Amino acid sequence: MKISGGGSIKPVSPAGVSDVTPGKAPDQTGPVSPAPARDKVEITSVSAQLAQLERVLSEVGVVDVARIEAVKQAIAEGRFRIDSDAVADKLLATVRELLARQKA
Repeated sequence: MKISGGGSIKPVSPAGVSDVTPGKAPDQTGPVSPAPARDKVEITSVSAQLAQLERVLSEVGVVDVARIEAVKQAIAEGRFRIDSDAVADKLLATVRELLARQKA
């Protein structure tokens, strides 16, 4: 079957699009399409929670892998000494912080 270029088949253009040929005025009688709808952006509570989580995580210190390995090695070799006063002070500070958060 051969398809020829002649006949009554005409190209179709999208609605609201006018044929503008150089030297010819655009067709003003065709349908006018409305302006495209604008996208709406909303910030939900989830995004606010994510922003808060990012702030909290940015305050967390970086893990010192070398220090952890040194402590592991010292424990394995029996050289690690526990400072009970320092442990008690930090434990009390943590409890105070938790109690302060519960009151707020």
